Amino acid sequence: MPLTRSLADATVVLTGASSGIGTATAYALARRGAAVVLAARSEAALEEVAVRCRELGGRALAVPTDVTDPAAVERLAARAVAEFGRIDGWINNAAVGAVGLFDEIPVAEFRRVLEVNLLGAAYGTRAALPHLSAAGGGVLVNNASVLAEVAMPYQSAYNATKHGIRGLADTVRQEMRVTGRGNISICTVLPATIDTPFFRHAANHSGRELVPPPPVYPPEVVAETIVRLLRRPRREAYAGGAARLIGLQWRLAPAFAERVLGWYAHRTQFGPAPRPESTGNVFHADAAARREGGWHGRRRHLVRMTAAFGLAAAGTAVGTVAAMTRRAGTKR
Repeated sequence: MPLTRSLADATVVLTGASSGIGTATAYALARRGAAVVLAARSEAALEEVAVRCRELGGRALAVPTDVTDPAAVERLAARAVAEFGRIDGWINNAAVGAVGLFDEIPVAEFRRVLEVNLLGAAYGTRAALPHLSAAGGGVLVNNASVLAEVAMPYQSAYNATKHGIRGLADTVRQEMRVTGRGNISICTVLPATIDTPFFRHAANHSGRELVPPPPVYPPEVVAETIVRLLRRPRREAYAGGAARLIGLQWRLAPAFAERVLGWYAHRTQFGPAPRPESTGNVFHADAAARREGGWHGRRRHLVRMTAAFGLAAAGTAVGTVAAMTRRAGTKR
């Protein structure tokens, strides 16, 4: 079910609010008059986002939180209720990444990515459910990625967490239904490549500059998708047309799509500039409250690459139907 109140009267908790998709979503909610409870590790960045939310017409509370600490996440929920009286929506958005070959990513970084992305979403969900129930129902949104459905080389830890988030959401959604708590909706967002600071801040063990594989969409595409889910929940929603096309191709011909996407990501995920190894923001917060990562130039590829993915998906569909037809003919 949708929020029991309009967004103008709703309280929404948002993790990973200090940059990228989180910041864009905070602003989208503030424009609609919502009370937003902003969580991330950097207090300075959160306060900057909170000020802007108030300027846009919303109410805002900044609560510095490390989502890998379940007690801290419970305190986040308690602060939201103490300040605004209830929680109507909760968005699990915090994420970090470590890029490199699976066997070359340090174990500590791999573990930390799992803790932030997957356990952070689990702790957020546990903290949110009783408060959403107390409010008479509400919506929980997990920001996953199209990498929750497909896979991309050099992103093993990130891929694993996003697949895990999708499975977690599916299971909790089932449990809400079978235990009579259908007034709580569990939603998952599957964005395509988004223009955020993520690619500059990820831990990097590739030796090369990390760049977003085109097509690249602005973070507002995801923010508006999340707002729509809060108003009209669905189990899953893609953000960015390329995500939908890649997902379709993967479902129709997974082995072929795995090879193609692996080849494509191997050639487009790295720039020409060498880079020393870095832990990025995996262990330490970034202090800049920036929505975008500065990849505007790569958006020029948007129409061309979306068309290419569309043709590839259509070709895959035709090939799949033809193969099924041949098999049916053989059986006759």
